[in-house]
Amino acid sequence: MRSVGLFCSAVEGLPPSFRAAAGTFGAECAKRGWRMVYGGGRRGLMGEAARAAMAAGGEVIGVMPHFLAAPEVENHDLTELRMVDTLAQRKEVMCTLSDAFVCLPGGVGTLDELLEMITMFDLRLHRKPTLLCSIDGFWDSFGALLEAYEARGVLRPTLKASYRIVPDVPATMTALEGLQRR
Repeated sequence: MRSVGLFCSAVEGLPPSFRAAAGTFGAECAKRGWRMVYGGGRRGLMGEAARAAMAAGGEVIGVMPHFLAAPEVENHDLTELRMVDTLAQRKEVMCTLSDAFVCLPGGVGTLDELLEMITMFDLRLHRKPTLLCSIDGFWDSFGALLEAYEARGVLRPTLKASYRIVPDVPATMTALEGLQRR
């Protein structure tokens, strides 16, 4: 494990437990010497994770479409900020730079990124797992949705290998360390 892609919210004012998890995640990546690759913004959970990783001496690469520079407040206090033209390019660059993915709480943008990464895994376009860090049960309903889809037979059995729901940052870090030992 050299690099972890992080998908999460850029919305301000989220619950303290979400913000604390983002900060802890960023700091723990730095502590382990893992580069963090994320959306490049200063706002919300994205900003919390990036600030914590940089403060802990970590390497952080932001990937941001030009059109999001103002609303998400582009972050130049990083190891590197890569500007791209589209959301599709952002996901492509993040996928290329990352060995695994972590999703903290987020909205439809995070959901889009999550679904693309697990779909690409399922289609064997990459073999990089996605961990859903379910702070306060945030991702539990997503897991239930996929279980309902599986029960109805619309998912390939291989999809389960593409993601794992874990309850908190410590469990996320343990799972990532397990991937490193493989």
